Amino acid sequence: MKISLIQMNSQPDRALNLEEAERLMLQAMALDRPDLIVLPEHFDWTGGTVQDKKNAADQVPHGLAYRMVQRFAAQHGVWVHAGSLLEAVVGRERIFNTTVVFDDHGREVGAYRKIHLFDITAPDGKRYAESETVAPGRELLIYQMGGFRIACCICYDLRFSRLFDRLASERVDVFILPAAFTRQTGADHWEVLCRARAIEFQAYVVACGQCGSYPMPSGEVRQTHGHSLVCDPWGKVVAEMDDGVGVLTVTLEKEPLDTVRRLIPMTDHRVALQRSKVRVTGSVAD
Repeated sequence: MKISLIQMNSQPDRALNLEEAERLMLQAMALDRPDLIVLPEHFDWTGGTVQDKKNAADQVPHGLAYRMVQRFAAQHGVWVHAGSLLEAVVGRERIFNTTVVFDDHGREVGAYRKIHLFDITAPDGKRYAESETVAPGRELLIYQMGGFRIACCICYDLRFSRLFDRLASERVDVFILPAAFTRQTGADHWEVLCRARAIEFQAYVVACGQCGSYPMPSGEVRQTHGHSLVCDPWGKVVAEMDDGVGVLTVTLEKEPLDTVRRLIPMTDHRVALQRSKVRVTGSVAD
């Protein structure tokens, strides 16, 4: 299965972002003819105030971003894992951060709403509060194409191995992670976490990121990490971009999955620990 990752530098400008996403997808089709295209998190909109994000959110299905990707998939006969877009739901105050997957006829295969929301303070003091705008999803999504079982996750989900463990229990072959990692956290954690998840769960990790900078209404400029990459089931980075806009294309094979799982049969060895007793020793002072 040939996959093209689209690394973007999205801005608080929907028309510009959708035009750029389509341009890069056309580039991927012309050069590589992939079976599956992956867009990054927030490919349709990045930055702005809480109200800006709510105003930019579209209905799923329908909406400009949804329709553009759906049309592209149908016209070019390619599957598209549409990173994430801002999804509005009638009657809800908060929106969702949502991946939508289309098959090569433009039919929606499924949608995944990001579960873990990015509410942190970065080392430089910048505060990120995704939950002010976004509500968490509740359901997981696995889809099948080209003989692979593919699981959906988004950005901050990468830090939560229990999510990957649950997905891996359904015999997942590929984790696809659209992201917009900050430059600071990405420099130290991005590759380490991607490789760790690949090793832990003996699957490919396809991590497609935002790159470059975008402005905030306060005048602050925020930086994203880029470095979209693919890890194989042994945890080796088989392809990686730098921090610029572009396309990264990789072919995934079934053989590495079979080899790694045969050498180290973790699925057979995994023990259910949910009800195991835990003994804590030592004094409270310790």
